[in-house]
Amino acid sequence: MAYPGYGGEFGNFSIQIPGAGPDVILGGFSGYPAYSDPYSSADDPMYAYFSAVAGQDGEVDAEELQRCLTQSGISGTYSPFSLETCRIMIAMLDRDYTGKMGFNEFKELWAALNAWKQNFMTVDQDRSGTIEHHELREAIALMGYRLSPQTLTTIVQRYSKNGRIFFDDYVACCVKLRALTDFFRKRDHLRQGFVNFVYDDFLQGTMAI
Repeated sequence: MAYPGYGGEFGNFSIQIPGAGPDVILGGFSGYPAYSDPYSSADDPMYAYFSAVAGQDGEVDAEELQRCLTQSGISGTYSPFSLETCRIMIAMLDRDYTGKMGFNEFKELWAALNAWKQNFMTVDQDRSGTIEHHELREAIALMGYRLSPQTLTTIVQRYSKNGRIFFDDYVACCVKLRALTDFFRKRDHLRQGFVNFVYDDFLQGTMAI
């Protein structure tokens, strides 16, 4: 990461992902389009979980999302999602910057969570409910990310506890990878793996996650 011409609050800087040109997958289930509901939401069985906690505006905040996901049972035998993980889930899909999530966004999140959960179960070969460092690296690779060994080491250190990664932390990692990759891609118009950021734009995009 280079910071050419950095001059304080409104300085510019550049971020480059080596080898991340147009033919390199940075994905990890980041390609989901915004969910479009072709029929009445009330006819959707998942809507019951959502509507039970949604406010009059038809949206949920982080605490409501936490209750919604707990009631839905999507975490299975794993511990319920933490409030912080729910906050970054909302931030990942909060395209109108309300700090809340509507039902269509919830459906999109649900699809991503199911994919991440299946991936977690695939690499959790000993069925311990946690994964080790090498299994997290394998999970990230399965999602299509091509990261440097240094970046993988940083991620492992950030999300492991006593050498193990729990499902909640794994999901938080997946959310940040997707959100930050989407943030980068929107600005990498030529798909070269290199972007010039205005400092304030960078802060807005990263501090929100």
